[in-house]
Amino acid sequence: MKFMSEIPPVKQSFIQQFMGFLKTFGIIGLAIAFVIGAAASKLVSALVTDIINPIVGLALPSGDLKTLQSSIVNSATGAVSEFKYGDFIANIIDFVIIALIVFVMYKVLSKFKLVDDKTKAA
Repeated sequence: MKFMSEIPPVKQSFIQQFMGFLKTFGIIGLAIAFVIGAAASKLVSALVTDIINPIVGLALPSGDLKTLQSSIVNSATGAVSEFKYGDFIANIIDFVIIALIVFVMYKVLSKFKLVDDKTKAA
């Protein structure tokens, strides 16, 4: 049964529906955050590659963190497997710095009430 007080939905064009979708789900903000995050990731990777690795390399015999590796030869086939643990350590440093930046930004944004602080009980 239809009531007179029900208002029929307004017909929207495809573009209007798409713009409504973008506004409703915050896609534009997500896209901006993604682009800024990608740029920050490149910046941190450059910091690790160009500054931190050479500093750590000063204490290493090879002189570079990323060149640290271990090679193991299979005695039966003669195949060589290289374990590039220096590159892995550099990527761990990279991840830790990015995670620290995200944590600090989260704390700053939650301080100004721009995001909900999930660590506090409701």
